[in-house]
Amino acid sequence: QVQLVESGGGLVQPGGSLRLSCVVSGLNGRSYAAAWYRQAPEKEREFVASVFNPNDRTNYAGSVKGRFTISRDNAENTVYLQMNSLKPEDTAVYYCNGQVSRADDYWGQGTQVTVSS
Repeated sequence: QVQLVESGGGLVQPGGSLRLSCVVSGLNGRSYAAAWYRQAPEKEREFVASVFNPNDRTNYAGSVKGRFTISRDNAENTVYLQMNSLKPEDTAVYYCNGQVSRADDYWGQGTQVTVSS
């Protein structure tokens, strides 16, 4: 089956950086759009960033523009989220999403990111 496994979360001070990784398996070479979402306590899950074909076009939520960068290593089937200048408001569980089509959508288990001093 398709699996998305996130890693790289943890505790970081405000202004610090983290790099999240999402290893995708089971798609057997099928193309997909990748995205990161996050969910803070008592909040709805929200969109963070996405990357899709052609040419690895990217989109970002306004709250993270200029601070976060999404990228994808197709050869290694890994999606990354580089997070810089982290703020306490970025504290959330971060989820990796892979979408082959509107009806073929997959989620990882999430990784906790906590930004505090």
